[in-house]
Amino acid sequence: MRERPFGRTGRNVSEIGFGAWAIGAAWGEVNDDDALAALHAALDNGITFIDTADVYGDGHSEKLIARVMKERGGVLPYIATKAGRRLPQQTVEGYSMENLTTYIDRSRKNLDMDTLDLVQLHCPPTDLYYHPEVFDRLDKLVDQKKIRHYGVSVERVEEALKAIEYPNVVSIQIVFNAFRQRPIERFFELAKQKNVAIIARVPLASGLLSGKFKKDTKFAADDHRLFNRNGEAFDVGETFSGVPYEVGLDAVERVRPLVSGDTTMAKFALRWILMFDAVTVAIPGARNPAQAKSNAEAAALPPIPDSAMAEIRAIYDSRIKPYVHQRW
Repeated sequence: MRERPFGRTGRNVSEIGFGAWAIGAAWGEVNDDDALAALHAALDNGITFIDTADVYGDGHSEKLIARVMKERGGVLPYIATKAGRRLPQQTVEGYSMENLTTYIDRSRKNLDMDTLDLVQLHCPPTDLYYHPEVFDRLDKLVDQKKIRHYGVSVERVEEALKAIEYPNVVSIQIVFNAFRQRPIERFFELAKQKNVAIIARVPLASGLLSGKFKKDTKFAADDHRLFNRNGEAFDVGETFSGVPYEVGLDAVERVRPLVSGDTTMAKFALRWILMFDAVTVAIPGARNPAQAKSNAEAAALPPIPDSAMAEIRAIYDSRIKPYVHQRW
């Protein structure tokens, strides 16, 4: 597993990380035994970056991670969590020192860590980026040694561009995959200039880019790919990257011929993300050991040929771009 520097933190992390949303909630049924085994398999295969949040299963994801860390001991991976979505309503006022401290203390307890490696504001309202006092509060939490570093998980490129104006924002988490290519245009270069780490989330477009779905694929009632397909629960850009389901299925079939040999479409989609040196780590989810192992193997694939990269861009421009490009 190759590693990349995580921005200005002095840490290196694996190119493929472990996204721990799926083991917490909102992706259909997953039992704890499978979740724990998936985490162990990820770490056994060289993954050194785990991303979670305090709202994934109301803290259950964090607790599962802590359990695995206790079982394994030794050098810990870099663990990132998030704060802010516990608010009953997303307002700038909700990101008070009192609330942030409460959320971070809860995550410290869940993860059994005195100092959290990285805390990310969890897709806060756009107005927040224009309130420097919120970032001053995060600086105070660093001073208190409750957190080591902080970043922001954003919905839109414009939010990412604003967030990296704050000097102590060390990372940006953003949706980036073959069906969400806008970050390439301007954000990536600016992030590189400022040495800001980029965490690519929703790297498989909620599974669309795995090539396993069909028009009649059924999703469980507690799977966001059913209940949030039109943005009913949270930003629709988090579900299938905001691409209408059948549009995405059609585009996937145009990508499929580009995948050669015995490589899976999921591995190919992850390798596509790693072709961009501005990206620090991609964080696919895994609900069982086989998925975790397969995700890790994507880092070992050879570079994707320029011709295939150009074809993927053409598919995006003609099939996907009108639905997502200017929205996020």
